[in-house]
Amino acid sequence: MKRINTLLTILFISLLSSPSWSETFDDLVQRNGLIYKKFTDVPFTGKVTGSLQGSIKNGREEGAWAYYFSNGHLSAKGNYKSGKLEGPWVWYNKDGTLDKEASGNYKGSKKISD
Repeated sequence: MKRINTLLTILFISLLSSPSWSETFDDLVQRNGLIYKKFTDVPFTGKVTGSLQGSIKNGREEGAWAYYFSNGHLSAKGNYKSGKLEGPWVWYNKDGTLDKEASGNYKGSKKISD
């Protein structure tokens, strides 16, 4: 009995100490400029997987992100800072060619140079 209690305690602690949960963007909603898990009122923090891949912190995209077309080809990759495009972003067309018009350096989600 003691071993079962110990095992259950370890399992419970490991579940609570998990650094983040992974969600697909379909499991999330955007309200008032923040991202939430559906049916909650707490801004989401965690990893996003699927055709959009990256991290969200306090309801805003943060760090490295990658977007994929439904055919599996890369659509875009770059970084976010507090929910805004930041630094170099590379965008691709569905056929895999570089989208030179969209690609470039961004600050506060505004393109500042090619």
